[in-house]
Amino acid sequence: MRTDTRARTRRAVALLAVVACSGLLAAGELVPVGQAATAAVPVSAGPDAAGVTWLCRPGLAGDPCLFPRGANDVAANGAKTAIPATPASASQSAFDCFYVYPTVTASAATANTGTAVTPALEGAAVEQASRFSQACNVWAPTYRQRTSASLAEGLGNDPAADEISYESLLTGWKDYLAHDNDGRPIVFIGHSQGAANLIRLLRSQIDDNPALRDRLVSAIILGGNVQVPKGKTVGGTFAHIPACTKASQTGCVIAYSSFSSPPPADSLFGRPGQGVSLQSDQTTKSGQQVVCTNPAALGSTGAAALTPYFVSSTSPTGDPWVTYSGLYMGTCESAGGATWLQITPRAGDTRPVVAPTLGPTWGLHLDDVNLSLGNLVNDVMAEETAYSHHHRTA
Repeated sequence: MRTDTRARTRRAVALLAVVACSGLLAAGELVPVGQAATAAVPVSAGPDAAGVTWLCRPGLAGDPCLFPRGANDVAANGAKTAIPATPASASQSAFDCFYVYPTVTASAATANTGTAVTPALEGAAVEQASRFSQACNVWAPTYRQRTSASLAEGLGNDPAADEISYESLLTGWKDYLAHDNDGRPIVFIGHSQGAANLIRLLRSQIDDNPALRDRLVSAIILGGNVQVPKGKTVGGTFAHIPACTKASQTGCVIAYSSFSSPPPADSLFGRPGQGVSLQSDQTTKSGQQVVCTNPAALGSTGAAALTPYFVSSTSPTGDPWVTYSGLYMGTCESAGGATWLQITPRAGDTRPVVAPTLGPTWGLHLDDVNLSLGNLVNDVMAEETAYSHHHRTA
């Protein structure tokens, strides 16, 4: 049984690396990122003075986080409505987003990657982070993440490789905070391995630091298993950073894992103390649950319409994104020791729907971000408004 599980995990992680962040467009098919808007004086694409290489940052030539945002909304009857977008701006926002990408590296002989920017990293940044550029300056250091070959041997089974991954990200964070943040409020965004590392970063650098917590607008931690005591909003993973319960709340966490059916007993996501929890040293199972905050209705226990965005290579208008209004509903559900964001397509709708490509233990993990990307961007904008209001009146 153990051999079968490990073999299944190896296949799943290998596929995860190949398809990167899923979506409708593979990383290798992306339009050249050099076509995105850039600052008048580009920042070097090589390592900075601290040795950190940036995947995204203001002024970076060919920044994938400034990917165009035009989209087509495909209706249930097939009609397409263009959603125009102004070109992504290279001007500075009053808010920063610090993005940590998921596992995107194909199988390799080594346990950890290097820090060079690759097409797979650019694809992840486009699909997951670029739409946030309308709300913030997106910063994303590269880091020495665990490779798919390493992760296929088991999550949490190689503490040394996990530590290399985290310490590399920590170097990027410290460089950014010391030289680039300039006191701006921050939104953190991470998925999968990026979420696990982001949990460690927030726990060690932000959670017990009142000054930095005051700069925390929110943290979007998807597919990472943020944990709390049952019935509580804070106190497990973090001592002071709660789950978001309303759109006007700041200093909180938006977290969930997406499934189209209840997570099985051996699920990597949605169950405390196992799977991805082990990547952030969370081993407690008893008395805890995984956080689910519905990005379409923070704090709600009911179903709400999701606004997905996927990169498309077949757009009839040349707009690079596609969305499907009214196709998906999302509901936070808990049963059998698991908590998850239940994704339910509209009955009878013939538009294409995502599927648990990697099997039931992974659920819809590949599409955690894109299934509700429009909602998440709106959440960030609402939180930024609330943050600005609070700090004007405080």
